[in-house]
Amino acid sequence: MTPPPEATERILLRATPGTPSLRCPLRWRVSSRARQVSLRIDPVRGEAVITLPHGAGRRIGLALLRRHAGWVAARLQALPPPLRFAPGAAVPVGDIPHLVHHEAAHPGPALLREGRILVGGAEEALPRRVLALLRAEAAQRIAPRAWRHAANLGVTPQAIRLKDPRSRWASCAVDGTLAFSWRLVMAPPWVLDYVVAHEVAHLREMNHSPRFWANLARLTPHRTAAHGWLRQHGPRLLRVG
Repeated sequence: MTPPPEATERILLRATPGTPSLRCPLRWRVSSRARQVSLRIDPVRGEAVITLPHGAGRRIGLALLRRHAGWVAARLQALPPPLRFAPGAAVPVGDIPHLVHHEAAHPGPALLREGRILVGGAEEALPRRVLALLRAEAAQRIAPRAWRHAANLGVTPQAIRLKDPRSRWASCAVDGTLAFSWRLVMAPPWVLDYVVAHEVAHLREMNHSPRFWANLARLTPHRTAAHGWLRQHGPRLLRVG
């Protein structure tokens, strides 16, 4: 039996014999582009994801999941706790915690204040309003940096877009479109700047050749430190929202 697209359930999973079972959140996807069954971890939703080609049944997906039960359990248990957008939550902006403050009478969109995110309207709309604020703030911080770095290298982006990818912070398409995770707005400014510079450098070199790294070094000195910060703290950013 093939599950419906994007169906989610919980599966009892035992990493090794003799260990307690883990109730694993599992999401099923059916994709016309998939050629084989695949298994990954979605760090944003804290789920294992099995993608099936059309016509493939659950049995083959569950067999894959159980073969890799130890890996799945370790990855899920290593995820930081989620940070939901709710009154009193400390949401980082530029790596500085901002407390979410709800004032129903506050008109208009959410606002950044000194150490606060001020949100008005109905409380059930608060998560959507906080997300809209963070995406807008990300756009304001990313686009000017991208254009400045592009001018320094003598290149021009085709477009600059915000997304919410699960496995990378940014990308550069062959047509020159740059895409960035809105979650970078929560990182320190120098980390965000490094990621922007990295993708802009790909507009000149679509590879990681010595010429690419030389161009990137012209734009930012933070390569090693930014990689380290994202390895250590990136998983936490993926659990916000």
